[in-house]
Amino acid sequence: MANTKSAAKRARQAPRRSLRNRSALSRIRTIQKQALASAKPEANQIRAVISAIDKAAKHGGIHRNAANRRKARLNRTLAAAK
Repeated sequence: MANTKSAAKRARQAPRRSLRNRSALSRIRTIQKQALASAKPEANQIRAVISAIDKAAKHGGIHRNAANRRKARLNRTLAAAK
């Protein structure tokens, strides 16, 4: 049980935020798998993945540096496939 009002508020907020963050990560993974599953990913699929990553970073779902790392790895993978 929370001892202070601020701790009680944090306890209320945490489940909502973790659900939102989990949803954003799941969305990124799904879109990324779809894009990489095709033999030659289209430009709009790649843009969708990058957009989802940027949105998750903007809203705090993932850290800014983690988002940049994911985008760099995606671009490296696509460059190697070409």
